[in-house]
Amino acid sequence: MISFASDYIQGAHPKVLQRLIETNMEQLTGYGSDPYCNSAKEKIRKACNCPDADVYFMVGGTQTNMVVLDSILLPHEGVISPVTGHINGHESGAVESTGHKILQLPAVLGKISAESVEEFVATFYADENYEHMVSPGAVYISHPTEYGTLYTKAELEALRKVCDKYNMKLFMDGARLGYGLAGDNTDVTLETICENCDVFYIGGTKVGALCGEAVVFPKGDMPKHYLTISKRHGALLAKGRLLGIQFDALFTDDLYFEIGKHAMDMVHSMKQVFIDNGYEFFIDSPTNQLFVILDNDVMEKLKEQVIFSFWEKYDANHTVVRFATSWGTTAEEIEKLDEVLKAL
Repeated sequence: MISFASDYIQGAHPKVLQRLIETNMEQLTGYGSDPYCNSAKEKIRKACNCPDADVYFMVGGTQTNMVVLDSILLPHEGVISPVTGHINGHESGAVESTGHKILQLPAVLGKISAESVEEFVATFYADENYEHMVSPGAVYISHPTEYGTLYTKAELEALRKVCDKYNMKLFMDGARLGYGLAGDNTDVTLETICENCDVFYIGGTKVGALCGEAVVFPKGDMPKHYLTISKRHGALLAKGRLLGIQFDALFTDDLYFEIGKHAMDMVHSMKQVFIDNGYEFFIDSPTNQLFVILDNDVMEKLKEQVIFSFWEKYDANHTVVRFATSWGTTAEEIEKLDEVLKAL
């Protein structure tokens, strides 16, 4: 069997794993106060061209989304999110368990627009009873989105203006950010994100690390007692070295960016394989995820040799499924997929 189920199905990139092995016997202080965490923070600040940024390491994406939003929202505030946003559909109510309501907006291929946010918030404040309601305190987006789509620089700048107008924070979920930065025809860089977002995170779990996300507050305004808030949510890792060492490796010699490029090279090859075999795509994703429309009978046969993810029903006879590439995807696996498809 070969698997394209997701971009975290393998362990860690060999260079990351090697650094963990090399440093394993070192006796280091805990909770992210060790030299490797400090080194990784400096490398991330340099990569972002944001020397004053606060950087904080966390274990996983759901944990990060929950803690970040709980730290930047006031008790009576909620967060605007695309209806397809990960915090809304795939995190078991983690954000709402902290007391912050998710305020859903319709999405177009995973994205929300500045215009839709403006309309929502303006309508909220036009209601004379708004003080009896959950106030919008932040806007949540992901880059790439759940559909592998990307925001443009202009779209981020427009969202920034709306957030400024209504005193809201702009938070970017970057669980797959490495693939977004390497995406087709993107004009968004780490610097662009720092200029427009109040907080974002650089995903490691899906981009070469065993686990870990690097939260970045570009303006150096991480909320007071963020460490305490993290611990309150059970999100403070005693062996913080585990995260720091991995990000120190990922941001050495541009490894993080090389991983993104490799995944994109692989997904381009995979896309051509599906095209050559006569398959159609649900959307034209510019990142490392392909959404393919399969006849249900073909899908069942393909499952016998290839692992992929269910996405959604297309119609009574067809299903949209997802194939993802990562740092670990090989050309040999793509060739094997081609052989399987030709044999169906």
